[in-house]
Amino acid sequence: MEEEIIISGRMNYKVDPTLSIWGWEIAFYLFVGGLAAGLLFFASFYYLRGKEKDYPASVKWAPMLTPFILILGLGALFLDLHHKLYFWRLYTTLRIESPMSWGAWTLMVITPLSIIWSATYVREVFPKWDWKFQWLYDLEGYFIKHRRVLAWILVFFSVILGIYTGILLSAFNARPLWNTSILGPLFLASGLSAGAAIIMFFSKNELERKLFSQLDLVIIGVELFFIIHMFMGLLASTEVQIEAARLFLGGPYTLPFWIFVVFIGMVLPGLLELLELRGQKIPAMIPVLLILVGNIMLRFVIVYAGQASRYLY
Repeated sequence: MEEEIIISGRMNYKVDPTLSIWGWEIAFYLFVGGLAAGLLFFASFYYLRGKEKDYPASVKWAPMLTPFILILGLGALFLDLHHKLYFWRLYTTLRIESPMSWGAWTLMVITPLSIIWSATYVREVFPKWDWKFQWLYDLEGYFIKHRRVLAWILVFFSVILGIYTGILLSAFNARPLWNTSILGPLFLASGLSAGAAIIMFFSKNELERKLFSQLDLVIIGVELFFIIHMFMGLLASTEVQIEAARLFLGGPYTLPFWIFVVFIGMVLPGLLELLELRGQKIPAMIPVLLILVGNIMLRFVIVYAGQASRYLY
């Protein structure tokens, strides 16, 4: 007689919870997507407000990074695909109920627009730039003439991109930690904070740096508000949501979240910015790096902790 020990009756590949579905590629993409959304939002918003000359770093200089950032994010998404040759099928249909469909089309719109926006300022940022061909100069003149239309489109799609990075996760009902409407606004606020930090680094204008330092303090406060209410919602919900919250309240993700995300990424740079606004000399690089570290850690922790949370059976 041969005995067998049945450990679990549930071990369906890619159906039952597993920790290796989404890795660093998705977390990195969510970070760069939020950062690009923040940069493009501030660029288009302050252009529409007529602050192009007052805030050149936000409107002209910092957005030059967005095409490269978005291309890196798309590269990370491509690496994550299991059937890479069929990525184009995302663009053969538009499913209103699918966050991935929204994200694919948003990236299709915002990536070329970010290149066009940067191209309209490239000769202002780099005075010796030469397009070589007359038709490129003509195209540049056309988009400069219609820059206001570009700005309105970018304001709209940058907000969608920033929120979508959180909704992409919250649409997965099978993961209790992700199944909260707070993630969309939280990731949007986080992306705006990262964008404001980059602008502060590029800015040589004291008025502009002060404005974005004040804005970032407000955004950090909003992020902390969302985080508190995310945990309040989880702890007031069902047992699986409570278990998901415990991953950060004494569980394996407690130290990474509260030290790297909350303290290093929000509280410490907020204190440094507050000291700078009160007249202390703080090197711009320090709060910028801290904010970016906190931003990317937020995505990594949420992505990995979300996959560790599950429904009990």
